[in-house]
Amino acid sequence: MLSRVADRIYWMSRYLERAENTARLLSVYNELLLDLPTDAGIDWNVPLEILGLGDAYRSEAPDETALEYLLGGTGNHPSLLMSVRLARENARTTRDVLPSEAWQAMNEMHLFVERNLAAASRKPVTGVTGEIIRRSHEITGIIEGGMSRGPAYYFVRLGRLSERADMTSRMIDVAAATMLTGREEIRHYASTIWRGVLRAMTAYQMYRQHVRRRILGEDVVAFLLLNHDFPRSVTHCVMQLDYAAAHLPRSGAARNKIARLRYELAGVQLEGINHERVHRLADELQVELAELNEIVFDTWLNPVRIP
Repeated sequence: MLSRVADRIYWMSRYLERAENTARLLSVYNELLLDLPTDAGIDWNVPLEILGLGDAYRSEAPDETALEYLLGGTGNHPSLLMSVRLARENARTTRDVLPSEAWQAMNEMHLFVERNLAAASRKPVTGVTGEIIRRSHEITGIIEGGMSRGPAYYFVRLGRLSERADMTSRMIDVAAATMLTGREEIRHYASTIWRGVLRAMTAYQMYRQHVRRRILGEDVVAFLLLNHDFPRSVTHCVMQLDYAAAHLPRSGAARNKIARLRYELAGVQLEGINHERVHRLADELQVELAELNEIVFDTWLNPVRIP
């Protein structure tokens, strides 16, 4: 497979997963703002900082609200609109290796977003974000059910799982940062905040099957980081990343990095963990996953470095 094709498939998958998870983040945060008291000191700047967009927002779009920037900003950042556009563009240039139905569904999602996203900041966000999540599931299902298990498929998996692990860590960070940013009274709403994170990741019911007591932050973090069976947990994503990389040539460096990630996750101690430590842990995971992305690029996607 040409490195150019592998690169576009990988980033198509990452941007599609990013669009879905950004929609999930905006949806849960919108609901948190409705549930929390108005004097809690919480606003849309928290998800901006979680996504690493605070400085870009202040320099690029000072006249926009933070929510407008997260939804439809067109600068060089992962707004919902740009994630969908870039996923669609990468899919367009690799249509010959994807199921035709996946390209059609991707194009339809892009048209939906272009038509409806501008109004999302002026009405309930969850209507648009819910539809984006549903359409992302449709595209993922088509790929899973209709794509041969060859190199192209495993690059799709690498992109999706890398992005999903990163965004799961950011979802956890949303709760931790909300607790740290808000006033002291916000701590009384800890279970509401953590429940919102679980619902945003379609994890609430599965969490309840594993943890049969009231919702505690350390239990939620343990489930979303360390559970082997839940498909959005960081540990599960890392395990599946290893499986995908094993089906590609020259995977030694990537698999070594993945093994290190698994080892570090296995050593995480969460008993009595506080919100500052959760915040640092999420940041550390994001750094490790960014380093894995660099290895993937150097091994398979960079035509200059490929032997």
